[in-house]
Amino acid sequence: MTVLRAWLALCLRSTCWKKLNKPCRGDSRMPSKRLIARARSVSSQGIIMLVVGVGLMLVALAGFLAIPKAAESVSQLEEGLVVPAAVNYPAPDVSLTDLNGKPVSLADYDGQVILYNAWATWCPPCKAEMPTLQAYYEKHRGQGFVIIAIEDGLQGDIDVETFVKDFGLTFPVWPDPTNKATTAFGVTGLPTSFVIDREGTVRLTWSGKISMAALEKYVTPLLAE
Repeated sequence: MTVLRAWLALCLRSTCWKKLNKPCRGDSRMPSKRLIARARSVSSQGIIMLVVGVGLMLVALAGFLAIPKAAESVSQLEEGLVVPAAVNYPAPDVSLTDLNGKPVSLADYDGQVILYNAWATWCPPCKAEMPTLQAYYEKHRGQGFVIIAIEDGLQGDIDVETFVKDFGLTFPVWPDPTNKATTAFGVTGLPTSFVIDREGTVRLTWSGKISMAALEKYVTPLLAE
């Protein structure tokens, strides 16, 4: 009788596991449903964490590789903010008086490449580009090149001499209290610049703060002509 009961119990355990796909009570060798679910949950969480980790690594790697391209894009953007326009017409002559009271004119610089910069002491972008103009002038002044900054004095507020000293400008700066130069060149906004070649022809013009990269790209080739 005892042997029969043992045989029936063994059969019931085997049938229960195969048909119902779950362990019978008292069988410690068979995993419970809860344990199986927990194992599957832990496995799923591990896979998710692995995928997220790999994704973060790929994002970080992409960002690292993009740094040089971003720097290049910034440089290109800076260069492209103000792009000189090519023009071709005779430069008007302008006669004024410099800061020392001496009569001067654009004709005094015939044979040189002239960058005429129309600006004003009250103009923020004019102030912002002055260090760039000064640096470019210092680099190329020995190539028959001059910058002439003519101050639009209609508003007549700040002493031009003080401005020149504060910014350390070494190129000619002329006050224009009656707006002669800006009228002759048709200036409508400040700062505006014109490049006059050695033959007295206006070749380039632009409005706004220029970059050193743009000056080198567009103005420097004219110095070799």
